[in-house]
Amino acid sequence: MIKIAAAALIVFLSTIAVAEDATVRTIMLTDLGDIEIDVYVDKAPISAANFLQLVDGGHLDGGTFYRVVSYENDKGSPKIEVIQGGLNVEEGPFPPIEHETTEQTGILHTDGVISMARGDVGTASTEFFIVLGDQPALDYGEVRNPDEQGFAAFGKVVSGMDVVRAINESPADGPSDSDYTKGQMLTEPVAIIGVKRAK
Repeated sequence: MIKIAAAALIVFLSTIAVAEDATVRTIMLTDLGDIEIDVYVDKAPISAANFLQLVDGGHLDGGTFYRVVSYENDKGSPKIEVIQGGLNVEEGPFPPIEHETTEQTGILHTDGVISMARGDVGTASTEFFIVLGDQPALDYGEVRNPDEQGFAAFGKVVSGMDVVRAINESPADGPSDSDYTKGQMLTEPVAIIGVKRAK
């Protein structure tokens, strides 16, 4: 109960800290080029605050894009195309966050949208993905996830989709911990050099 209350307080305080801007532009520097992302603080306050905590604390600096899912290698249904990145660690610097559905936020998984990766509902923390093309299977009520809760979208790429596509087309025969992600792990992960708020 104390951990849950502490997590809620962190999210609440972070939301207040960025509430003056409905949209916060961030710049993600990678090995393959820059990606500019608008983070929708007003529409997805919990997920946006979590991402901005990671940005402001420098926690994503040195992270990677390490997984690519394409129509050719996807083992889920319906098939999707995304690139996944983050810290790729068991436990992040902050507690997992409450799940914000696309029904709540109104941010659908259209081309360039960034969303929180997760296992079970309420486990999203440091991992995220960027969508290539429109992927309604990732929205609330769809069956891509058996729980039909979809994923928590919180922003959108406004510049650098060429970089996103280049990452998605990179060789992916790296080691995998499961058959499900075999053929999806990048041979050479793409480094996230740093992420910052745009001035």
